Amino acid sequence: MAAQRTMRRPRPLEEYVDPDLSVAIRPEGDRTVVAVSGEIDVYTAPKLREHLIDLVSGGHYQLIVDLEGVDFLDSTGLGVLVGGLKRVRAHDGSLHLVCSQDRILKIFRITGLTKVFPIHASVDEALSAQA
Repeated sequence: MAAQRTMRRPRPLEEYVDPDLSVAIRPEGDRTVVAVSGEIDVYTAPKLREHLIDLVSGGHYQLIVDLEGVDFLDSTGLGVLVGGLKRVRAHDGSLHLVCSQDRILKIFRITGLTKVFPIHASVDEALSAQA
């Protein structure tokens, strides 16, 4: 007899907002959009990691991480995104990114992560691509 999965509700925005990073989580059909704004660096990345782990633990395996509001992304932040991708893929899920900012896209190009992550110009485009 197969175990039935219960999906937990994602944390609301009010749960985590600080001057350097805010994370807003909302459902979009069978997908979950994680809108991040501020800086993702060595100090704030653990909080984003915690949100991604909570989502995957709660049965949310189709994630769209919206980076449009991100001002800065360092290697720690990249590591959190790669870790999130590994977590969802372990459940046959996906993690799409939304980013149109050249300075952030350049980081993905330089590191070769454009070959690892599907990157879209808008949340609507990401939702259409996953349909």
